Amino acid sequence: MGHFNWFNLVPFLDKYSSHKTVHMLMASLITVICIIISVVMYKKFRKIKDPEIPDDKFTGRTIFELLGEVLLALASDVMGEKSARKFFPVLASVFLFIFLNNAISLIPGFVPATDNLNTTLACGIFIFLYYNYVGVKEHGIAYFKHFLGPILWLSPLMLPIELISHSVRPLSLGLRLFGNITGDHLVLGIFSDLVPVGVPVVFMGLG
Repeated sequence: MGHFNWFNLVPFLDKYSSHKTVHMLMASLITVICIIISVVMYKKFRKIKDPEIPDDKFTGRTIFELLGEVLLALASDVMGEKSARKFFPVLASVFLFIFLNNAISLIPGFVPATDNLNTTLACGIFIFLYYNYVGVKEHGIAYFKHFLGPILWLSPLMLPIELISHSVRPLSLGLRLFGNITGDHLVLGIFSDLVPVGVPVVFMGLG
């Protein structure tokens, strides 16, 4: 497919659909999709009289409940059930945005926003600012004590180490997500050129 994308076919977007701006367009599209899904599912769940009773057939609600339970269980293992439920809306929002970006890349002509370092760094910076904000909100000025390490006399050594460790987290998170998606596309492209039938499906599934 080369650098083809579906934005080339939209008259008023074709001049903005260069390789530099297509990621921004995709990020905007995925954001709109996330909002639509959230509004539709919210209205649907509000109409349910007894949310404890599952649907009698496989529906969109079933899919979202399954994904929600898996994500909540994973978060509970890391931070405990109480904290997991408290921060679940943020975790689920970031998960849905990244998941849809990665999944839409399996459709020819769509370039995921997570294939661009600007998007992945933005996600990393958001998480970095959010967890530090929550830390200060929950613990006040005492939050910064963990930068000094467990033993007071080690604080001159631990402080610069902790500051550097925290400062590079947005970069490490952004680079890791960017590297995963870019690497997947590179491998998929190579095998699609070598064996265009059958074999690429395996790597699309892994992606």
